[in-house]
Amino acid sequence: MEHESNVAAQFKSRPGLRRLGPALRYSWQGLCATWRTESAFRQELAVGLPLMVLAWTIEPDRWRALMLSAVIMLVWIVELLNTSLESLCDRMTTDLDPAIKAAKDAGSAAVFMSLLLALTCWGLWLFDHLQNAFR
Repeated sequence: MEHESNVAAQFKSRPGLRRLGPALRYSWQGLCATWRTESAFRQELAVGLPLMVLAWTIEPDRWRALMLSAVIMLVWIVELLNTSLESLCDRMTTDLDPAIKAAKDAGSAAVFMSLLLALTCWGLWLFDHLQNAFR
């Protein structure tokens, strides 16, 4: 345990750009682990990536394209946080625990709300484009 805290302290004490390499590597490892273990994350990427390309391809207003991309990225971010929360909860105990159930349910609700926000933004964007097309 003492060795682990020394390693963590060494990483945290690295100044400036010397932290960047390890931080990027850990981020990549987190993305790869989530890709391997979470089908919801793979599905959200499979839907989100083409939508982001679509937004930047056909939306002339770059701020709207950015907003449409940002809400998709928000879904991915919330899914990553939910996955980490679930992993920690599963690591703590496999027993049924009301507090852990509540934490997992809250994480799931956060993903749901981010999806609802993304669907609302994209739905309004689509409605606006269809309305303008028939004017």
